[in-house]
Amino acid sequence: MKRAIDAGFMLCLECHAVNRQDPDNPEAGQICTRCHAPVYPRRPGSLARTWALLITAAILYIPANLLPIMVVSSFGKGSGDTIMSGVIALIHYDMVPIAIVVFVASILVPTFKLVGMGLLLYSVQRHQPLSARQRGVMYRFIEWIGRWSMLDVFVIAILVALVNFGSIAQITAGMGAVAFALVVILTMLAAISFDPRLIWDNTESEEDHDE
Repeated sequence: MKRAIDAGFMLCLECHAVNRQDPDNPEAGQICTRCHAPVYPRRPGSLARTWALLITAAILYIPANLLPIMVVSSFGKGSGDTIMSGVIALIHYDMVPIAIVVFVASILVPTFKLVGMGLLLYSVQRHQPLSARQRGVMYRFIEWIGRWSMLDVFVIAILVALVNFGSIAQITAGMGAVAFALVVILTMLAAISFDPRLIWDNTESEEDHDE
């Protein structure tokens, strides 16, 4: 499989301009001729940085699901709801469509991102039998769905701003919301820090090994 780097070209990940590689120092970074951003054959430390962000997000995902994400106080009495208990409460109040949206955005999407990104990194590092097309589709899908994980955080922020009637009724964000927001941010940063060009490098090495 012929790659652009084999022909002496490098892609700028900021403006997507194709830059000619310096033949005298092919491994060194250069400056993009269009946007003047640093351009490297492959992003330095991409895998290590992505693993670090992903592992941190996975650790924070535990308190994000165990701690209350929202505390509702009424006449001085308050009760906290985790993500899952909030979904169950919505179903109990016959708000099934909203419960489904919250469940997908707050539980399924983050779980898929953590597991999917972990499998992608493992397959690239360990040369697992997964085609470049499959890896590419998985990476683009993970990157695309990342923004929808913030839906639950936005809903809580809106409720906190709207429902504030002192001792009568008040909604405050719990520590679970902070942990969940950090999980979303870290998984988004993990997807950004991963260099997708490593997928094709790994594929080529597999084909050479098979030959």
